[in-house]
Amino acid sequence: MKRWYLYPFSLGYHLVTGIRNTMYDLGVLKTTKFKTPIINVGNLSVGGSGKSPMVMYLAQYLSKHYRTGVLSRGYGRLSKGYEVTNYESNYKVVGDEAMQLFERFKNRFVIAVSEERVPGAKKVIADMDLDVLVLDDALQHRAIKAGFNILMTDFNDPYFKDHLLPAGDLRESRHGSKRADIIMVSKCPDELTEETKRYYISRIRPSYNQKVFFSSIGYDENVYGRDKMLPDNNLNYYDILLITGIANPKPLLEHLAKFSQRVKHLKFRDHHNFTDDDIKKITAEYRKLGEYKLILTTEKDYVRLKTFDYLREIVYYWPINVVIDKKEEFNQIILDYVRKN
Repeated sequence: MKRWYLYPFSLGYHLVTGIRNTMYDLGVLKTTKFKTPIINVGNLSVGGSGKSPMVMYLAQYLSKHYRTGVLSRGYGRLSKGYEVTNYESNYKVVGDEAMQLFERFKNRFVIAVSEERVPGAKKVIADMDLDVLVLDDALQHRAIKAGFNILMTDFNDPYFKDHLLPAGDLRESRHGSKRADIIMVSKCPDELTEETKRYYISRIRPSYNQKVFFSSIGYDENVYGRDKMLPDNNLNYYDILLITGIANPKPLLEHLAKFSQRVKHLKFRDHHNFTDDDIKKITAEYRKLGEYKLILTTEKDYVRLKTFDYLREIVYYWPINVVIDKKEEFNQIILDYVRKN
């Protein structure tokens, strides 16, 4: 248990979330169903579990076959309401994750945000004539009935070892995993044995209609800046100031350590909106580094940091993708669901 002294409060939280889920299960609380196939990517815990790379993977893959859209809440943005991301958008209006998706894929698929998921889904499906919609982080948003649910759980912090808030980090009880069609163990180490897989499956205890998959983070062979790129094996020549505003920067730190030992890390909270004071701090730390130096960040943080004039020319980002074990089987399950619906 992470915060055992708060366990009594977790009992109350369990009661509230349990009653809410029961009311949805019994139909007391309204759930909206759609004719259009909807795939939801969510998790049981707070913090990073690899949802964003999975949403990116699904949207990219499905857009090869269908008119595809992504709908997220637009967490961290300074606006409200329904917005479709386009060339005039910025992270303050649509959020950093939607902006990240658009800057990588442009108009390959539709990217919309709405804190009200049901009206947002209705509008983006109708206005954009979508064949399939990918929902980002809506497993607990049960007012919308997704036809297919993918539950993400971090290999290093799986839900079956966690506890309810506030003693742990679970948003709802472990039983919520039973609503998933696929349980994806994310951020797995590169060397993952069959024995380890069997252990995780035994702890997850999937139902007969559930499938368990494993995935890892794949880093690009280059880091990218404004109109330039640098091979990752050149990072050893630089002093690096790493800036992160993500829930869990540990995998990035571990990967970066393979290329450089001269790293200074400035960690900010997830979806952090950088201020002028933050930039002054970053600038001061950057100036302390040696002659050959650069600022490195995540793709999500880059869409915010590059808006500051001083950083625009010296900040690089490291793109990531999800690498799925048994990818062909996973892809076939996704395609079968969309085709049948």
